[in-house]
Amino acid sequence: MSEVTTHEIDLNADGGESFGRWKLGADEELAPLISSINVACGWHAGDPGTMARSVALAKQHDIALGAHPGFPDLTGFGRRAMAFSPAEAAQAVLYQTGALRALADQQDVPLRHVKPHGSLYGLLMKDDDVADAVADAVGELDSSLTLLLEAGDCAERQRARGHRVAAEAFADLEYTDDGHIIIDPSNQRRDPQWCADQAARVLAGSVVSAQGVETTIRADTICLHSDRPGAEDNAHAVVERITSAGWTIVPLHDHHQEAR
Repeated sequence: MSEVTTHEIDLNADGGESFGRWKLGADEELAPLISSINVACGWHAGDPGTMARSVALAKQHDIALGAHPGFPDLTGFGRRAMAFSPAEAAQAVLYQTGALRALADQQDVPLRHVKPHGSLYGLLMKDDDVADAVADAVGELDSSLTLLLEAGDCAERQRARGHRVAAEAFADLEYTDDGHIIIDPSNQRRDPQWCADQAARVLAGSVVSAQGVETTIRADTICLHSDRPGAEDNAHAVVERITSAGWTIVPLHDHHQEAR
């Protein structure tokens, strides 16, 4: 009798990005469809009330809760470059993660992962010293936390250094020819089937750049953005494509995310 292979993937969404009276994102609509949520921690978006509501949403839908720390740039939504030293980046991640963790503890919801946001995320991909400092800080805070990093060299470097890492790909972003994501400042609506096709390629082990160049990757989690117009339609299309391909959507802590 042949062995049955189970294919599992995490589907995460960046959320918790409302601020005060300003509502942003389709968090409530995406929550039943995803397995993990990355919650803004007040620097690039979010506020304590939004963070607390995001924790409650994760608890209600039994999805994994993660911190989404970014640069202190509400005006630029954390998508503008800033010069942070390795120590400054590590301290920023700890500061924001600690704030979300306190609110999560109050509601008895475990914090499962940390995913840097926007240009801070990009800085980790470009600067090994910054990535090392952030990964070390997250590991020292709690060795059970998974650090989400773009699938590729940065993720593999931190995994080789002994950290608990999930390699991430994106269903609603384009890629460069060398396999890095293109941050989309205009945040325009995407065709849901384009997102589904991108997810299907990720499951098959590659991404294709905006110019048609294919890069081989291995991803543990696929990301969608709650703030993108049409996010709910994108999520439905991606979920349908994942499940029709025979994959199961499960949170990172429920499958093979041990440091290797």
